Amino acid sequence: MRSPLINVMVKAVTKAARGLKRDFGEVENLQVSKKGPADFVSQADLKAEKILIEELKKARPEIGFLMEESAGKDEKLTDAPTWVGDPLDGTANFLHGLPHFAVSLALVERKEPIAAVIYDPIKDELFIAERGQGAFLNDHRLRVSGRRRLEQALLATGIPFKGKKDHGLFLKELEAAMSETAGVRRWGSAALDLAYVAAGRYDGYWERSLDPWDWAAGVLLVREAGGFVTQIDGRAFDVEGPSVAAANADLHLGMRKLLSKREKSA
Repeated sequence: MRSPLINVMVKAVTKAARGLKRDFGEVENLQVSKKGPADFVSQADLKAEKILIEELKKARPEIGFLMEESAGKDEKLTDAPTWVGDPLDGTANFLHGLPHFAVSLALVERKEPIAAVIYDPIKDELFIAERGQGAFLNDHRLRVSGRRRLEQALLATGIPFKGKKDHGLFLKELEAAMSETAGVRRWGSAALDLAYVAAGRYDGYWERSLDPWDWAAGVLLVREAGGFVTQIDGRAFDVEGPSVAAANADLHLGMRKLLSKREKSA
């Protein structure tokens, strides 16, 4: 049984996703404004965020917001309960007609995610998690993968693009992962990358320099599916950054060591 909190979140996320799904079929006609180097925001993105905020305010008016499109440049989380969300995680995919994107929403309290919903409207996959209650995909319980050796592991990551830092460091990390694992994937949605780790589709995931709305929901999914999440250097995960490393218990340390060696040599 879903809790009232999860029901509120699912209703808001799925309503926001309806418009995205409609607009995805008309990508060429979307109005697009440039937001930064190689980083675009569409009218569909803004509409989805507006719907999210409206629905959540109606249900829980006492909770604040930290959303990608409306967040101020220097806006930070406090200890108060806060909705942290990305109305369109995978914007570049969306704008290029690639059917891999999601609406991501987490409730964060004392800077820790306590409830999460990630919805992929194209595949109709709904990932949910609540602290202490497990993680689920379309109401089927999730568990991280059981692979124990890096040479068998399929990892996911995000690649820094124009305007982002650490290109050289990433190339060193990628070289290390390529040489020791079964492969690396970059699909362009951090929320879905983490959801796929929770579902056992990926064995591990790492990335740097993201924002709270990129990974808050996915981190809770991995934890509730039995996985481990820290920063790449092993410190406790911080929803405000600067990095994330997520995997099952058997692979987590080995993956981190592999990546941390390259960070020290960069």
